[in-house]
Amino acid sequence: MEGHEPLSNKEKMNIFLPLILALALAGGTWLGFELAHNKNNSYVVVSEGGNYPAKSGKVEEILRFIDARYLENEASDKLEDAAINAVLEELDPHSTYISLDNIERVNESLNGNFEGIGIEFYILDDTIYVVGVIEDGPSDKAGLQKGDKIIMINDTMVAGKDIFNDDVVDQLKGSAGSSVSLKIKRAGEAALKTVSITRGQIPVSSVLAACMLNKNTGLIKINRFSGTTYLDFRNALEDLVNNQGLEHLILDLRHNPGGYLEAATRILDQLFTARKLLVYTEGRSYRRKEYNSTGKSNFDIGKVVVLIDENSASASEIIAGAIQDNDRGLVIGRRSFGKGLVQEQYKLTDGSALRLTVARYFTPSGRYIQKPYDGSDGLYGDDLRKRYESGELYHRDSIHVSDSSIYRTTNGRIVHGGGGIIPDIFIPLDTTRLNSYFQTASLLSRDYIYKYLDNKRLKIKAEYPSFKDFKAKFKLSDATFEQLINYTVSKKLDRNNQLLQKYEDALKLEVKAHLADQIYGEAGYYQTLFSADEMVLRAIQEIDRDGSISPNPAALVEKTTSTPE
Repeated sequence: MEGHEPLSNKEKMNIFLPLILALALAGGTWLGFELAHNKNNSYVVVSEGGNYPAKSGKVEEILRFIDARYLENEASDKLEDAAINAVLEELDPHSTYISLDNIERVNESLNGNFEGIGIEFYILDDTIYVVGVIEDGPSDKAGLQKGDKIIMINDTMVAGKDIFNDDVVDQLKGSAGSSVSLKIKRAGEAALKTVSITRGQIPVSSVLAACMLNKNTGLIKINRFSGTTYLDFRNALEDLVNNQGLEHLILDLRHNPGGYLEAATRILDQLFTARKLLVYTEGRSYRRKEYNSTGKSNFDIGKVVVLIDENSASASEIIAGAIQDNDRGLVIGRRSFGKGLVQEQYKLTDGSALRLTVARYFTPSGRYIQKPYDGSDGLYGDDLRKRYESGELYHRDSIHVSDSSIYRTTNGRIVHGGGGIIPDIFIPLDTTRLNSYFQTASLLSRDYIYKYLDNKRLKIKAEYPSFKDFKAKFKLSDATFEQLINYTVSKKLDRNNQLLQKYEDALKLEVKAHLADQIYGEAGYYQTLFSADEMVLRAIQEIDRDGSISPNPAALVEKTTSTPE
């Protein structure tokens, strides 16, 4: 057998090259799959000698130098938080860092529940009044009632001594499953009553009020869009339709800052009987995503009106924009906040979170309603003050439109973007609630009511067994009103007979609403105020018109109030 010459490097390469290429191709395919599969996940690689990414930039490098060499011993967590916040300040106003201390509170507001005993309390003259008991919460199940005074918490006396809100919270809070014992004083009962409460999950409804305003028009007021909002809305709507005869709906989104986009689109789905574009989102790393109604509403809703104001934002504006652009109904009120950005929340390794803006959302006509935040139009957070000073809150023709582009609704009406949803019908701000005298008198009247109900609660309940009776028949007597004013004077509010005469009706309505809240529940508070609410009354007027509720020139005439005092 003849011997063989050793293979040259070139010959060796020719033999192994196909194998190397095959392995590289397989590895690349696997890596691509992994990157695509995990594209929305975040990873932190911990380098040796510190909790910083292995491939660190200048910020991490500076933090390491400070940690190793700085004169004082600074807490690294504090410095990291400061650095994160400084970076995010260079982005939009809604990209935020949520620290570990705040993450539980923030998540509770979005999840629609939290742990505790489920009460609202108010401290007045060193006495803890129970002013709210959450329905189906631990305190409600244990028998605690509005108007109860908390005398002892476990073995600690809390009445008749200096005590602050934080002290009460610290003694009442605890993990689910633990218990707390309260001794309470209840109106009409001489002896103290012991109530044992097992802490647990507290359901918090997003629906503040759901009621009929007349024989065929109902109103649902939503204060946020959380994980439970759609179910809260659907349950309320089902009751109004099936049990109370609702045909037309007023959706009150005033002072609603938004929340989950999905909650808004699911609510909208119940208001459309055909497939319609509701909203779409798009961003640098996010392709256009459309949200459409299914056309399979479970309810037969006739006319729809959405109420908004300058504090209606985000998901509230998505609903108002979809209703307006599709000519499904009317939007009544004042220009909304102007937030057209979508955030996603990413959990960080220490349990804190980053809420990052990832996309813009657009109404069906293509409007981008985000107001400017790049500094070219003044301070972003100062926008509401600017609206007040410019007169926009009182006159429709003072509304500033930052986007001159023309967009059209389904029926061809012109609408604008760039700074919120401009309503179809403008209702100016009620200047009464801006008056400092009225504000102070209103706050003090609430204190007076808690004391007034100590010996009047049972009598009012007996005289007006239902809220319907109370709303129709109760009137605050002149003598009681005078006692209330004397109480405000005793609390150092100077008596002003001219302003009292001007605001007497409004103050009496406030008192009646607070009484309704304490005796018949929070919905009673709002229903009482609705009876004199200009936006609600205008919505009813538009619904009661014959024919379609679509906007027409006559409906857009502005009613102007006096400028604020």
